[in-house]
Amino acid sequence: MDIFDYMREKNEKKDSPLASRLRPTTLEEVVGQEHIIGKDKLLYRAIKADKISSVIFYGPPGTGKTTLAKVIACTTKAEFRQINATSSGKKDMEAVVSDAKDNLGMYGKKTILFIDEIHRFNKAQQDYLLPFVEDGTVILIGATTENPYFEVNSALVSRSIIFELYTLSVDDIAKLIKRAIEDNEKGLGIYNAYIDDDALEFLADAANGDARNALNAIELGVLTTTPEKDGRIHITMDVASECIQRRALKYDKDGDNHYDTISAFIKSMRGSDPDAAVYYLARMLSAGEDVKFIARRIMICASEDVGNADPNAIVVATSAAQAVERIGMPESQIILAQAASYVALAPKSNSAVNAIYKAMDYVANNPAYHIPPYLQDSHYGAAKELGRGIGYMYAHDYKNHYAKQQYLPDEVTGETFYELSDMGYEKKLKEHMDKIRREAE
Repeated sequence: MDIFDYMREKNEKKDSPLASRLRPTTLEEVVGQEHIIGKDKLLYRAIKADKISSVIFYGPPGTGKTTLAKVIACTTKAEFRQINATSSGKKDMEAVVSDAKDNLGMYGKKTILFIDEIHRFNKAQQDYLLPFVEDGTVILIGATTENPYFEVNSALVSRSIIFELYTLSVDDIAKLIKRAIEDNEKGLGIYNAYIDDDALEFLADAANGDARNALNAIELGVLTTTPEKDGRIHITMDVASECIQRRALKYDKDGDNHYDTISAFIKSMRGSDPDAAVYYLARMLSAGEDVKFIARRIMICASEDVGNADPNAIVVATSAAQAVERIGMPESQIILAQAASYVALAPKSNSAVNAIYKAMDYVANNPAYHIPPYLQDSHYGAAKELGRGIGYMYAHDYKNHYAKQQYLPDEVTGETFYELSDMGYEKKLKEHMDKIRREAE
């Protein structure tokens, strides 16, 4: 390293973003992810013992994937190399593998290769790594925001331990913000700043579990706020909301307003008002509500209030729930708006709700009556001798694929649990059932 390299490295450390400067170098400094780096957990023990094997860190942005890789880099005796799949290619991997072979052959020293955004590599690039991971030439650490079971070569996945990182809690984010303000060496301590409790809670909540968002916001706040007469920088709610570009809405996730808003959202979908549904959706999103929570409520409404009047509603809602988990904000707001408006516009029926409630009540208040023998399983050894399955009418052998047959136990015959409405597709189902029953008589 010459004087220019030294000065460049020194300046990078000083001028790099707060989130980069505050990145932990030891496990003790890491905030959150106790489910994988708690003191009794496998990853904690492996890092401490410098016995790390190939792993893939999977989770949303800002949850600590690169941080854990850097901690490993600071604690391991192995050679640590890092590349980013967005800007690197096969030649970069070939260079690392070549050096790894030399280190292993001449010095018996292992090489850890950290690939950030590993899902960005195409299949051929990922395939190239496979034999070197398998024979131990390199120990792979991959980081990805995408589900590795879908986006990473299955052979690489099978040779790695998958660690899923969760969105950081509000308390975790708040702890990081306070550390940033108070740290004189790597943080903002030299600015003599302080933050109001409500501003701290707001920033921690508005960051949506992304530590980088919170640290970028507090850095912007401290660096752009004029000191007071006593020389201290005061981070108020107004400053905090400006820095993260979100108004401090009156919305307490644990209070009445939370439940009032989600209640209004559901009732608007049930009441077939897409404008109100999207309005309440926007209020929840603006206040930082968990998109997965919103998606779950849309799925429930699609089944509870739409049901078979439009069977596609639950398909749309479920697809939306899966999509928001994989995509995240801000794009998820579009997906949620599509699902919520679809459910609001769909014809409504609560027939399925009434059916299961009525059936559950009947089962709870009556004995478990004997199932007709011809409906019982006939696929085991002595079933036929016991009369199981004998007399069963196979529906596909009859007109309209319908056999007029008793399916309920004798004691339950005549009970009606599911009553089709005249709404949407249920009306067609009702006409269909009337037709095939009539023609079977």
